[in-house]
Amino acid sequence: MKGDSVPVLRSVFRGVRNAYERVATVLESTVVFLQRRYTPLGRFTPGPFEGWAFLRTPALLGFVAMLMVLVGGSFSDSPYKLNMPGTWFFGEPTSTPNPPASQSTLLLSIVFTYGGIVLFTRVWLRLAEIVKLHPGAPKRALWKMFALWVSPLVVAPPLLSRDVFSYAAQGEMVAHHLSPYLYGPFTLGSGPFVLPVDPRWGNAPAPYGPFFLWVDGVVNRLAHHNQLATVVGLRLLELGAVIVLGYAIRLLAMALRRDPSEAFVLGALNPLTLLTLVGGAHNDALMAALLTLGVALALRRRLWWASALIATAAAVKAPAALGLVFVAWNWRGVNASLRARLRPLVTAGVVGVAVLGWWTWMAGFGFGWVNNLMTNGNVRSWAAPSTGIGMFLHYELKNAGVTTNLSHLLSVTRSIGLLIALAFTSYLLWRSEQRGWVRSLAVAFLVIVLLGPVVQPWYLAWGLVLLATSYRGREHFWLLALTAVGPFIGLPGGHMLFVGLANANVLLVASVVALLGAVVAVPMGRWTQWSWPEQSDAALASA
Repeated sequence: MKGDSVPVLRSVFRGVRNAYERVATVLESTVVFLQRRYTPLGRFTPGPFEGWAFLRTPALLGFVAMLMVLVGGSFSDSPYKLNMPGTWFFGEPTSTPNPPASQSTLLLSIVFTYGGIVLFTRVWLRLAEIVKLHPGAPKRALWKMFALWVSPLVVAPPLLSRDVFSYAAQGEMVAHHLSPYLYGPFTLGSGPFVLPVDPRWGNAPAPYGPFFLWVDGVVNRLAHHNQLATVVGLRLLELGAVIVLGYAIRLLAMALRRDPSEAFVLGALNPLTLLTLVGGAHNDALMAALLTLGVALALRRRLWWASALIATAAAVKAPAALGLVFVAWNWRGVNASLRARLRPLVTAGVVGVAVLGWWTWMAGFGFGWVNNLMTNGNVRSWAAPSTGIGMFLHYELKNAGVTTNLSHLLSVTRSIGLLIALAFTSYLLWRSEQRGWVRSLAVAFLVIVLLGPVVQPWYLAWGLVLLATSYRGREHFWLLALTAVGPFIGLPGGHMLFVGLANANVLLVASVVALLGAVVAVPMGRWTQWSWPEQSDAALASA
């Protein structure tokens, strides 16, 4: 019976694989057709590559796009940030927490922000295709581009998320020896640290690891317990982490014998990286930087240092511990026996436990964070398939007259999603020698995020920065697709956009549509021609 089931499973896997290939091929071909037919790219016939002097143009275009995001997020009634007195240096109301929004300024805010994100994504997509076709972009020019693109986000208010205000409140708790693993930020009572915290997390214990809480407390003490200074310190911490991430991406790409400039563009200049990790000041930047640096050191045969760095990344966010498993499993190289793999697994495990123990002792709050890892499961979002399917089934059954408990149904669909993710991750680990273990680790992170209970844009960065250095074949398309879609997950400001347009006069609606259409369709310049493969004379004649 067991022998009969193996061919059946193989047949099922082949069927799923073939279906995926057909769907992905059609999707990729459709995107290419639409780009050539309905965007300014179709106006150019790709000619010989003329060198990297053109980089100043996308650098300036990206800077303009980020300035648009900064402007859109700086209106006092912008839906992309917290509108509360004293939470930033500019663009905040002076008294009322939620002042009545002007229709025109609200729509301008939305158009500027979404327009900036769309323009920036267009610039990055073309640059990503160019560095894929033409390796060797100058490192210094790319770092200058990074500095130019990130500068508006450094001064912008925290965008697209309020999480940094929760970090600041948790840092204040740490500094006063209140355990964030037992209590939520509302334990602080009332005051400038508590008011900006999202009520969903006000009484929720922290799911973050001890290293981040220790750093969080240090930032708070350096800020002399000032709420705004703490938020600024956390923004600068994540900016520093993204800079380290850029260095680590180049280091990892060189270890994998890939073009470090292409990896830098795909990972460090990625819109998700800049908009969510710097603009949103998420601690995922610190996790991703330590994880990527640890993986790079593992490829340089430094198991102890690699294990220590990845364990420290896990002491920021627990999923990084998956990196320890992949590093240790593949340490002995190709065709190693199971027995030969045990010693690196034990070594990595011992180092990991020691590092986690050290940071737990430094933070001083025990291992309570392990019990809090599913805290974000309280959020119900259609963006997460395992949650969206559960909510869809609940509402459909309700319409059919069948009474269901949404919480119980979500427990089932989320558990199924988790089991599928664990099964696929196990398969990737088992096949990591043939696939390349860094690439397999990157895909495993993406699978875990996409099948998890909550999908946040900044979670995608865990896998995308590793995939930037290791992708093969169609994975490049998915990297670009996830990056282009990611900033719009959750559609911040989307409801206000539709309400504003529905209640606006016809002239204003036409102006908004025209502005957004211009951002989508406006030509970006001749440099974009090099994002298409150069056509031979025979191909041009046949066309």
